[in-house]
Amino acid sequence: MGEVFVAGLLRAGTDPGRLVISEKREERAQEVSRLHGVRAVSIAEAAREAATILLLVKPQDIAGVADEIAPLISDGTVIISLAAGVRLAALEARLPRAAVVRAMPNTPALVDLGITAISPGASCSGVQADYVQTLLSAVGPVVRVPEELQDAVTATSGSGPAYVFRLVEAMVAGAVDLGVDPVIAHQLVTQTVLGAATMASRPGADPAALRAQVTSPGGTTAAALGVFDAGDLMGLVAAAMRAARDRGRELGE
Repeated sequence: MGEVFVAGLLRAGTDPGRLVISEKREERAQEVSRLHGVRAVSIAEAAREAATILLLVKPQDIAGVADEIAPLISDGTVIISLAAGVRLAALEARLPRAAVVRAMPNTPALVDLGITAISPGASCSGVQADYVQTLLSAVGPVVRVPEELQDAVTATSGSGPAYVFRLVEAMVAGAVDLGVDPVIAHQLVTQTVLGAATMASRPGADPAALRAQVTSPGGTTAAALGVFDAGDLMGLVAAAMRAARDRGRELGE
């Protein structure tokens, strides 16, 4: 996700000279540096130079990185943590000089169609929160949620693209099983998902009403939805999202 934000900020007009990256794997850092024209530096250099730091590390690594940069950052440095499950209180305890924001983006940011939910910490001023919202909007809309909902956000939009991809996999496989050429099946399914998502995203759109509009009593769509209902698709999705939320909570413990 780090490269996603670098590319998004550059597309939004950020001067490459204002961005630095730090990556545990030196070869990866140099690759991103060459691709995007930004400097690759050590973690210590980044901490000393940057007024804003995006922490994109695994939850189990966040404590070590925070402890490493804590004595190096300036007062008021904005720290945006993308580590799933890691609580603001834990970050603020390790980074007392920083203004900390917790954020959960998703992978459609790769095509500037992501969405990010942010939760500013107690150390973050309103001006700083507004700045973070503007900064992250380079890769899609940004919403603010209370921190207690961040694990629910992870289960909804953070993991959500994988749910859609699984549905695409299933529909493509189903079409191929019905005799459709795999390439054409992929095109049919992805365009259908894209179009349906666009319709559902319009202001005031109601997914249930849209579904009803294409479901004639006794028709083909009704037959398919009947199979979904018999398998309790709604309950299965809800259970999957609860599992994702609960795992997020476990990561934060």
